[in-house]
Amino acid sequence: MTTSFNDQFDQHGAWRRSFALRLKMLAEWMKGHELLDPAVEERLQRLEAQVGSDKVMVAFVAEFSRGKSELINAIFFAGYGRRIMPASAGRTTMCPTELGYDADIPPCLRLLPIETRLQPQALMEWRAVPEQWTRVDLDVNDPAQLAEALEKVAQVRHVSKDQARALGFWHDEAPEDNPMVDAQGLVEVPMWRHALINIAHPLLKQGLVILDTPGLNAIGAEPELTVNLIPQAHAVVFILGADTGVTKSDLAIWREHLITESDASYSRLVVLNKIDTLWDALSTGGQVLAQIDRQRSTSAEILGLSLEQVIPVSAQKGLLAKVTGNDALLQASRLPQLELALAQGVMGQRQTILRAAVTEGIADLRTEAGRSLHIRRRDLAEQMQELQGLRGKNTNVIRQMRARVVQEKNEFDAGGAKIHALRSVHLKLMREVFHLLGNAALKTELKQLNKALAQPGIKLGVKKAYGDTFARLQASVAEAQKLSVDIHTMLSASFRNLNAEFGFSLQAPREPDLSRFSRDLDLVQRSHLQYLGVANVLKLAQTEFTERLVRALATRLRVVYESALGEMELWNKSAASQLDAQLRERRRNFGRRLETIDRVQQAATGLNERIAEIDLQDAAVNQLDAKLTELTNYLLQAPPVAQAEDLQATQPAELSA
Repeated sequence: MTTSFNDQFDQHGAWRRSFALRLKMLAEWMKGHELLDPAVEERLQRLEAQVGSDKVMVAFVAEFSRGKSELINAIFFAGYGRRIMPASAGRTTMCPTELGYDADIPPCLRLLPIETRLQPQALMEWRAVPEQWTRVDLDVNDPAQLAEALEKVAQVRHVSKDQARALGFWHDEAPEDNPMVDAQGLVEVPMWRHALINIAHPLLKQGLVILDTPGLNAIGAEPELTVNLIPQAHAVVFILGADTGVTKSDLAIWREHLITESDASYSRLVVLNKIDTLWDALSTGGQVLAQIDRQRSTSAEILGLSLEQVIPVSAQKGLLAKVTGNDALLQASRLPQLELALAQGVMGQRQTILRAAVTEGIADLRTEAGRSLHIRRRDLAEQMQELQGLRGKNTNVIRQMRARVVQEKNEFDAGGAKIHALRSVHLKLMREVFHLLGNAALKTELKQLNKALAQPGIKLGVKKAYGDTFARLQASVAEAQKLSVDIHTMLSASFRNLNAEFGFSLQAPREPDLSRFSRDLDLVQRSHLQYLGVANVLKLAQTEFTERLVRALATRLRVVYESALGEMELWNKSAASQLDAQLRERRRNFGRRLETIDRVQQAATGLNERIAEIDLQDAAVNQLDAKLTELTNYLLQAPPVAQAEDLQATQPAELSA
């Protein structure tokens, strides 16, 4: 049996819930055994956040009247027994609509007025101003109320041509793309700029985000949608009409906004919708299939895709079949084939990427925690060797031994100046990295780009301005990478000296690989350069449009830079925590050695008792090491379909001990 997208998403959600619970249990166990230093705690928190908040965004893109909203209904909302997203004839989704789930917000529809386009704030900034959104509460248990409320995303208003021009819906240079003018000389435009739907749908609760986009005219008027939201979607489903194939406006959307140089096959799917319009009672079944296959082959050829990436579907019949339980009609609609492609492509890839990141994170976690256990084991071995050397010795020798330990402690305390010097050099170099990747540096770069784009008239050098900006951004990331190599070299040499002088076992953590952030910058640049084609030259002549474009760019670049900075901060914390842990353990060790010698001086049996205690402590450390391996293996082997609530019954007994 094939696994549908919904089923695979359910399994992925169950795995994420089980992993989160296991991770929480591991953190409690490590805290109880004093293995939770700041670096380890940071890694645990990052793993928890990465798995717990992992989102999968699927963007549905189409020109008007391609059945896009009906397809969303068929795949995700058939369980309501009716249409939820408005899907009547003609234009339905008039503004970009995001469907997701946030437990901190009650079920509601939030609508951002179209007039906000006249103000300088980027779309992401408006999300932080909830009072500017019109809110409609939703009753998720009442499908009729839910569907009625969601019809508001299709609301329009009528404005003058000047107002439409200011809002980005009227272009004198491209009259064929302009909306109709009514008898009063007014133009129809969307009432809302963006819609956010928050409902506790099972898939949305598990991290699915659905992006429903309007047609070409609306896409082109909202740069942030084109250069931020759609490029960051894990999959884009592009819908065509089976009766029309690839039209001129379809091709314009595909070429200007969707096609990229490095798209994996799973991230771009084309749906040839409304195949039921080709079901002709006067044609044989073979003739109908042949016609569908011709449209599929032609569409794949025009769009430059493999045949497997173009999937014929009837969303309307698929929805009807699911609602009525008609299996034969469901198979004829071919909706299961699309769900399978989404499951194997989108969810399969997301799971692979996430689990690879989890495996790497747990390996780093083991290294950090294992280092603390190694310090304990080494200190116990030193104590054992020292105590065995006291066997048969007289009181005078024991007194001398104590004096030597005190001297070692004093020398160690006096060596704090060297450690302080190391911290100072390390912090100075890290400040340089933080400056390169900080918000101030990014603002400076974008200020230069904005200045170049603010020049009046047609900007023939706009691609060069972008190219120069991204060249400088890439140089900053490369310089940060070079500095991290220098810091690693410095730490390695300093740690070797400290190891030799104080008997530490410090090991410089490997420097972060910033190449993925360089690749992210490449993706951002490509998404913008696509947008700077000849078709948009006249739009770029408009100051307000270029300002929106740069604000959209700033929003996305800020995410890249903050992620890179986070990697460097974690690396910095890992090195500092390691040094702090060994300083702390060494001071404890001096205290334990002096305590042991004092006990030996006071009682003849103290030496043998202390040696027996150290044997037990060494065995306990070995048990902790084995348990750490077992528990982290348990994390990696979490069954994908296990339910989080069942884990208490299946966890290792020692986990909560």
